[in-house]
Amino acid sequence: MRAPRCRGWFVGLMVLAALLQAGTVFAGIDARYPELRKVFPEATAFGDIEGTPPAAAIRRDNEVIGYAFETGMVAPIPAYSGKPINVLVAIGSDGSIRHTRVLYQDEPILLVGIPVQKLYDFVARYIGHGVDDRIVVGGGGDAGTVNIDAISGATVTAMVANDTIMNAALEVAASRHLTQGEQPAAADAAGAAAPHVRTDGFEQADWPALTRSGAIAHLQLSRQAVADSFKGEQPSSLADDPTAPPPAGHGAGTFIDLYFADVTPPTVGRNLLGDAAYAELMQRLAPGDTAVALMANGIYSFKGLGYVRGGVFDRVHLLQDGKLTLFKDSDQLPMGDSPLAGKPAFAEQAIFRVRHGGGFDATRPWTLQLLVRRQTGPLDSIYHTFTGDYRMPVAYIAGAGTTTSGGGMLPANAPLWAKVWYARRYDIAVLVAGLGVLLVILTFQDWIVKRKRLFERLRVGFLIYTLVFIGWYGLAQLSVVNILTFIQSVLHAFRWSTFLMDPLVFILWVFVAVMLLLFGRGIYCGWLCPFGALQELVSRVARRLKVPQVEVPPFVHERLWAVKYIILLGLFGLSLQSVGLAERFAEVEPFKTAIILHFARSWGYVLFAVGLVVVSAFNHRFYCRYVCPLGAGLAVSGKFHLFEWLRRRKECGHPCQICTVECPVKAIDPLGKINYNECVYCLECQVNYADDHKCPPLVQRRKIHERAERPARAAAVLMSPGINHPVPLRPPVRPSPTTEDATP
Repeated sequence: MRAPRCRGWFVGLMVLAALLQAGTVFAGIDARYPELRKVFPEATAFGDIEGTPPAAAIRRDNEVIGYAFETGMVAPIPAYSGKPINVLVAIGSDGSIRHTRVLYQDEPILLVGIPVQKLYDFVARYIGHGVDDRIVVGGGGDAGTVNIDAISGATVTAMVANDTIMNAALEVAASRHLTQGEQPAAADAAGAAAPHVRTDGFEQADWPALTRSGAIAHLQLSRQAVADSFKGEQPSSLADDPTAPPPAGHGAGTFIDLYFADVTPPTVGRNLLGDAAYAELMQRLAPGDTAVALMANGIYSFKGLGYVRGGVFDRVHLLQDGKLTLFKDSDQLPMGDSPLAGKPAFAEQAIFRVRHGGGFDATRPWTLQLLVRRQTGPLDSIYHTFTGDYRMPVAYIAGAGTTTSGGGMLPANAPLWAKVWYARRYDIAVLVAGLGVLLVILTFQDWIVKRKRLFERLRVGFLIYTLVFIGWYGLAQLSVVNILTFIQSVLHAFRWSTFLMDPLVFILWVFVAVMLLLFGRGIYCGWLCPFGALQELVSRVARRLKVPQVEVPPFVHERLWAVKYIILLGLFGLSLQSVGLAERFAEVEPFKTAIILHFARSWGYVLFAVGLVVVSAFNHRFYCRYVCPLGAGLAVSGKFHLFEWLRRRKECGHPCQICTVECPVKAIDPLGKINYNECVYCLECQVNYADDHKCPPLVQRRKIHERAERPARAAAVLMSPGINHPVPLRPPVRPSPTTEDATP
């Protein structure tokens, strides 16, 4: 009796365990995300994530009423941190977005800077929109687009979130046949229709204009270049081999001079073929077909001399995404003379039809392959392939998707960073212009510092530009976080797209990297750092208001220099454990508070940033000199710079101490040597160097020159017209004594 009873308990436990396991295995997505029950209150069953792309079906009885999925599984787009933003998205069977929620994000700007609630609110704005809506972040889109406000101070993060949600939603909807739209691979990131060649629109153009725009591509080969490509192979045994090197003294010669173009767009086809021939060509093409024109001169025929009817053209092919397109005799269409101005005369030309349905996409780049055969014997040959690339100009493509700025057209497959760059193209132009002005100032600094008033105006004006445009408007304040992120990216998975997401910061870093190599850290710290500019402007105002300046003793000053390097080492050590942890401690930089968030932050951060600004009114650039880990990192990187354009004299430091005393950041030692690790390249010492009323050697030289010129100037004054010149008085002449006058 005991054994069967135990066996019954055992069987019961096994059944219970199986039921529990089954409940775990077959639990729907609602077990992980209970809020989906409120989103779909009519649902009777929630499936688990499955299929391609992975999504969970939501059913009412036997009817599918929606899908839920994580964007990280469907469209993982790296954000500025290098990691994707993962969002829970639920869509209805009608293609509408029913629910969104951020599951994971690691954006630096949201870690301690901008409240993460702003990202949550931004993602929630997509609820109610359709998966095929053309959503533009920041406004300014074309007709038919939906505008959603960006996250203030985190535009890049907002654009990444937009592409993440819309890419994933459209891909899931298209795979489950909820929408007639194309897959995101064939549509743009915001859900626009697939791109196609425009059949409308025509502009008059000549041959040079079409070749300059890229509408007509060019491949030119010399006989020598082709012969060189076969070096090392068995030489030809035939005297008339066209690939053989030309005889000595006969030059390289032209092997083939080949032009090729897609003539389907009216601007290309009508100009190249003429109106009548183009109309006839379009009648012969089926919908979706592409027409490629080839025109050539030279000793090599792209058709092939041995071509026979019913065969395949073996010398020219099209290659796109690894797939080869071959031309048969039925694909060749005649091409007559054209009235196009500037078009050369060609010995051989033809049009080849690329039939629709073969997977060829004329709106995407493709390659023309030219096969050259070299005969090595009566029956033996060797081959070599030469290529020319072709990309249809964007102006001839329709449905390529609007940019995030709405100001023009980008290809459908344009990466997100390209959209960001296009959206900020005007900001980029202003930044590049500013950097150009800075290069002019640095190049002609010897001439500018001699004109003190001009230099002061340029200096203050550029500091205001740096603070207002680069900092408060462009939000392009560099940070030690950028250095830590770059190091981690190099150590793990480096992607250029991660750093291209913020164009102003990327351009600044490239410029700073070049300046570090040439001049050291000073160019950025002294001219391009917004918080440094804020400190210096406050210091200038304080000095103008006669605010007393406080300087620490020299021996303390030299030891305080080490603080910023210790902070840098600490942050670097933390980044090896966790970049997120290092970014939190990087709040020792007040940049987010003072520049990125415009002091709109909790009182603790504001008090810290304002305190550093106030201190700069009493001690010039206190933060830059003693605390800034970014300045320390730049000093280490630029320690071995190539040039030293700050001029010095042998009298500097001995006996003259003017520059040592007046250097704003105390980067000149008593011996007159400049410490380029601490110098911010403010050029104040160069102003003193060129001032003949302050620099002792120049003062002495000026006085000697003035003494030498003083008699000449006096004579010039006396001899100038209009001045009465009195007759000089002569002393009376006394008679010489005589013998009669002599006394006895």
